[in-house]
Amino acid sequence: MKPLERRFLLPAFLSIVTALLFVACSNRDGTITLRGASQFDGDHSYTQTLEKFQELVQEYYGKPINFELYENSELGLEKDYFAYMSQGLSVDYAIVSPSHMSTFSKAAPLMDMPFLFRDSDHWKKVLNGDALKPIVEEINEKADVRIVGYAGGGKRHLIVNKPVRNMAELKGLNIRVMGAPIQTKIFQAISAAPTVIAYNEIYNAIQTGVIEAAENEATGIQQMKFYEVGPEISLTQHAITIRPFCFSGKTFRRLPEDLQAAILKAGREAGAHGRRIESDLDATLMAQMEAEGKLKTHTFEERDTLLRLAEPVKEAYAAEVGASDVLAQVNSVK
Repeated sequence: MKPLERRFLLPAFLSIVTALLFVACSNRDGTITLRGASQFDGDHSYTQTLEKFQELVQEYYGKPINFELYENSELGLEKDYFAYMSQGLSVDYAIVSPSHMSTFSKAAPLMDMPFLFRDSDHWKKVLNGDALKPIVEEINEKADVRIVGYAGGGKRHLIVNKPVRNMAELKGLNIRVMGAPIQTKIFQAISAAPTVIAYNEIYNAIQTGVIEAAENEATGIQQMKFYEVGPEISLTQHAITIRPFCFSGKTFRRLPEDLQAAILKAGREAGAHGRRIESDLDATLMAQMEAEGKLKTHTFEERDTLLRLAEPVKEAYAAEVGASDVLAQVNSVK
């Protein structure tokens, strides 16, 4: 085939593929089918949030619509879902960690930054307001993915092999952190000694003394049995998770306006539903494990000091990713 022929045939081919993808979203009777994906099974809060979304869309749309929800990583991982939604392929809606959006928005991981929130009340008010709107708009524009709500709600604490209740006991603590540079910088700022280690190596690393601590939510502590090697839980509440509820922009634009309205309303409400599930589960699991004698929780007595020490690092990171205004808006929420 000559180059000139390829030049004209390629756009035609892509148009045919796009049309076929659109047809694949509708049955012969014209009923629309939307596809969701979750890394987890039906018991997980994220999957339950997606199911609630489906239920609410059906209620608000009031017309026949089909949903296909693929669980247990059947369609890959969250990073794959985001790519599919951006391309308008395979997945129409999913819950995705902000870190997987960084290719399109350098500011997106700010939503997962340690010590972003003063407490649970601050977290709730930020998610119910417009402080994160610039990031949402950037993701919509550059990735063509709409954030229609927010799930999450797990509180992350320190998992330690000895009690850590104050700054003196925290100083020099050799703790595993995630690979993002902001994680290392913040834990250095609060006087710990962070080390990047793969998630599946945490248990053995604490057990063998390579590290003294890690950090996670109650669900992670339970699933990975971290309490067996790190039974002393320091309640630093250094992060409260945000997990954006995403919907493909390309799919969204193909849908009728009344269905679009139903999706936007259902996304907000399903996200709030998911946050309640995860927040309640988080507290329940931690209390259950403590009652069973698997771990012991300790209040961190100088949490205000942690917030103060972390602030300059947060400001520098926000400036680096062009999100100083966003951080200022988050901090201003009372």
